[in-house]
Amino acid sequence: MTQNEIKTEEVINEKEENKSQLEIEEYVNTLKRLQADFENHIKRTEKEKEELTRYATHKFIIKLLKVIDDYDKALETTKKLDNEITKGLEMIHKQLHKLLEDEGITKIKAVNEKFDPYKHEVIDVTEGDEDNKIIEEIQKGYMIHDKVLRTSKNKEKK
Repeated sequence: MTQNEIKTEEVINEKEENKSQLEIEEYVNTLKRLQADFENHIKRTEKEKEELTRYATHKFIIKLLKVIDDYDKALETTKKLDNEITKGLEMIHKQLHKLLEDEGITKIKAVNEKFDPYKHEVIDVTEGDEDNKIIEEIQKGYMIHDKVLRTSKNKEKK
């Protein structure tokens, strides 16, 4: 083999080596992207799972709120009696609301608050001095964590 042939062969080997090195780098980069995508997928799935678990009971709770509304009305009626049954009903009332609180359910403030279309629903409007201020709550509204379960139904001054 001549000197030129050896150099040509070395150049060819060097080019093939560079090409192989570039392919390896490309495979490594592809692998890193796939790994990052997979880790993001796992995080996203965990977040969705947590979200689902956090809000899974909301349909049941909405139905339960109707029962609690009726219970509140019945309790208001029996408060006039001021007897042992009323005291027992008040204890149950506190337990129900404690249960809601433990599940991350809170009442939406309405009376004397400025109207918020995301949390409040206007049923009736009264003429008055203050604009967009809620003067009476007709039905309580509730939130679960940071989402509205049921808007409060209100009477508003315009």
